[in-house]
Amino acid sequence: MKASDGMFTDSVIYVTTQGAQVQTDGGQIVVYDVDGDQGELGTFPTEKVDTINVFGGVNFSTPFVARANEHGIVLNYFTETGKYRGSFVPERNTIAEVRRAQYALSDKMELAIASSMIGAKIRNAQTLLARKGIHGTAELATLRERTKSVTSKDDLRGVEGGAAEQYFNRLDETLIEGWTFETRSKRPPEDHINSLLSLTYVMMKNEVLSALRCYNLDPFLGVLHADRQGRPSLALDLQEEFRPLFCDAFVLRLVNRRTITHDQFRENNHLTDDAFQLYLDKFDDYMSETLTHPYFEYQVSRRKAIRQQAILLRKAITGELDEYHALAVCR
Repeated sequence: MKASDGMFTDSVIYVTTQGAQVQTDGGQIVVYDVDGDQGELGTFPTEKVDTINVFGGVNFSTPFVARANEHGIVLNYFTETGKYRGSFVPERNTIAEVRRAQYALSDKMELAIASSMIGAKIRNAQTLLARKGIHGTAELATLRERTKSVTSKDDLRGVEGGAAEQYFNRLDETLIEGWTFETRSKRPPEDHINSLLSLTYVMMKNEVLSALRCYNLDPFLGVLHADRQGRPSLALDLQEEFRPLFCDAFVLRLVNRRTITHDQFRENNHLTDDAFQLYLDKFDDYMSETLTHPYFEYQVSRRKAIRQQAILLRKAITGELDEYHALAVCR
């Protein structure tokens, strides 16, 4: 993004202009084109920002990093093509009692939370397929019911894997002519659909990471994904329920509306620079669109819905709620 393009909604800024620097000036965040001739690219009110995503050769001034720490602003670093590299997390994003409750979760409670997340993921997969006119998904319904009675995380992973296979086997039927999906491939993505899916999952993981940090949950201590050095397991857990209706649906929109075409990819299946900028524009618009939250029963943006799920998760972890209410959309 160029900051002047106005991509600032719901407290998140994206900066993709190579050679830009993010600085502070009074109560404003200012983005300058240091290496080029564009000068000031944009200004944003510090108190309304909680996340800044930068791509490639974008820098933060030292005074700005200090200001970001004071105001609780998370800084996320990506390569030019959208691969996540790391984050700066402000000191104030830690509250001891929340972390103690998270670290003290019983195996039974972890399984209950994880089962809710995977059940919602399968429900949302059914909903997406139904919206695209795909029928004959009874096996998904059966697997969703099984999430309610699993007795171990391994059992739940088996159910989730079976559901993912069933779902991805039907995804090709949702695409317009000229596009196909055979199987999910990740590192590296073997075709353009997989490339868009992988990129969108990375973007969504970043949204979930920001939400968890806003509510002082440790994103690296998961309830289903195994602990691994550098893996944000809880973010990957929470992301599961958003994959079908937020991530996959967005990719289908880009393709089926011909917003992104095959000509906009390089030989390595990554988007061209212009196409990546277009992708970010559309992604931010998409995250600002609203839906009726199934638990709160009022309209919220997709980005807000993710943060509300982080609130519900925190309340379940701290005992303010008896159970975690995953985001499951039925129609």
